[in-house]
Amino acid sequence: MHELAVAQALVEQVEAVIHQNHAQRATLIRVRIGPLAGVVPDLLATAFPLAAAGSRMEHAKLEFAHAPIRVCCQTCGLDTEAAMNRLLCGACGDWHTRIISGDELLLESVELETAPSLTP
Repeated sequence: MHELAVAQALVEQVEAVIHQNHAQRATLIRVRIGPLAGVVPDLLATAFPLAAAGSRMEHAKLEFAHAPIRVCCQTCGLDTEAAMNRLLCGACGDWHTRIISGDELLLESVELETAPSLTP
């Protein structure tokens, strides 16, 4: 299950965000996944608690934002949505397209908990 390796990389990335912002922990982690990314969100959700155990995001909620598949047609030049295994231009129907969205796996945002300020 390569989702465990993805979850471990996500933990490392979020740990860097926590460190850079001098926070105590992460409370919410939002990841954008496209259907062409090769990652199954349910499997990543299952693997994440294993990868995050003992870390500063151990109790963080993991949310997914789903990215649509979008293609740019090399014939008519338009950007349109496409379907999985059917990457045709939605305007002219041509198959000469380039994927512009739907294959991403991105750390979209992290909500952090910081230490309370000691100044009155």
